[in-house]
Amino acid sequence: MQIETKRLILRPWEKGEEHFLAEFLQDERVMYAYEGAFSDEEVSNWLNWNLKLYQEKGYSLLAMIRKSDGKIIGECGLTDQLVSGKTYLEIGYHLIYDAWGVGYGIEAAKAVKEYAFRNLGASSVVSTVRDTNLASMNVAIRNGMVVKESFIKNYRNVVMPHYLFMATK
Repeated sequence: MQIETKRLILRPWEKGEEHFLAEFLQDERVMYAYEGAFSDEEVSNWLNWNLKLYQEKGYSLLAMIRKSDGKIIGECGLTDQLVSGKTYLEIGYHLIYDAWGVGYGIEAAKAVKEYAFRNLGASSVVSTVRDTNLASMNVAIRNGMVVKESFIKNYRNVVMPHYLFMATK
C-alpha cells in the first residue's frame, strides 16, 4: 500500500522507525485529544500494531513523507474502528505540529479515501474525532464527511465524547 499526492508520499511504516513516530506521538500539542503524549513503550506498540495490521489486513496507518524535503511529517491511513458495536473502515491522521495548517492532513485524507473506495472496494469510510478536536473535524468535513452519530470513548480513564464522521462512495 503506497499512495502519492501532489506534495506527499504515503508508505508503510518500517521496523526501527519509532523515532519518526515519536516526533508527533510524544508531542503534547499533537496528542492533546489522547489526553497526553505517548511513552516510548506506547510508541513502540503503535509501530508494532501498524506492522501487524499490514500483514493481517493489508492496510494501516502510513508514514506521510513531504516530497519537497523527504521529511516524515506524520501518518495517515486506514484502520478498523469499533463504534457502537459496528466495525468501520476509518481514516486516521496525525501530523507533526510544524506541518499543521498548510493542507497536508486533508491532502492525505482525501487520497486515502479514494484508495479505500477504488482499491479496497469500500462503500463508506469514517473518521472518529474527539469533540474538542476542531482541526480534525475540519479535515473530516473537507473530506466530504458528515456526522452520523456521537459516542463516548473511555481512554486513560477519561470519558471522551466523539463524533463519527462518514463519507460514502
